[in-house]
Amino acid sequence: MSSHCRPAEPPRRHMLVFLRLQAWQAARSTHAELTRDPIVTLWVESGWPLIVRRSTPDEACGVPVGLPLPPWAGKRRIGFLVQPEDVRYVVPPPGLDSIITCAPRGWWPTLEGLADLALRHSADARVVGSLAWHALTGLNYLTPQSDLDFVLHTRPGTDLPRLAAAIQAIETAAPMRLDGELIRADDAAVNWREFNAGARELLVKTAGGVALINRNDFVSGSATP
Repeated sequence: MSSHCRPAEPPRRHMLVFLRLQAWQAARSTHAELTRDPIVTLWVESGWPLIVRRSTPDEACGVPVGLPLPPWAGKRRIGFLVQPEDVRYVVPPPGLDSIITCAPRGWWPTLEGLADLALRHSADARVVGSLAWHALTGLNYLTPQSDLDFVLHTRPGTDLPRLAAAIQAIETAAPMRLDGELIRADDAAVNWREFNAGARELLVKTAGGVALINRNDFVSGSATP
């Protein structure tokens, strides 16, 4: 018997999911949070995406997604499940170098520095969080307290300690806090700040869960949560 519980290639965390209209209608009929917020109606009418999040242990089969509300609308993330057949298509979050002009002018040197760093390390730099949603929707997600949220998809052989140390150097001169992840090719991810701190064990995240992994094993790619 076939099942939709385990799609061959489930979307990875941070990927952007565009739903079919019928899927929106079904989700809103079963999730009160999606009917209470007027911004959700705007979201559906505008065709904006959702973001793939990590599933929780009590969730059933499906693709876990989130709809992040802007600060002026409560700054909550509405989470729910959709089925693979509900998805029209999936794309990565915005590239760091393509989003610079959407950021406050004072952020540009930091973004340019991170883009150059990613290029030198052959890493794929993507923006998530408030700046990404500001660019994707045109809504005001940025406040003076906003962090720059990003992910760096690395390759086997990337010098992760050197990469994390360079991020630290960029943050020292940045006008905002840098909050980001270093992500291996198998989607195992670690917070860059925790990695740079030199902890022997790292909290590593994937779409399916989290686990503590020995630092050397994470760097070598020999362990997966």
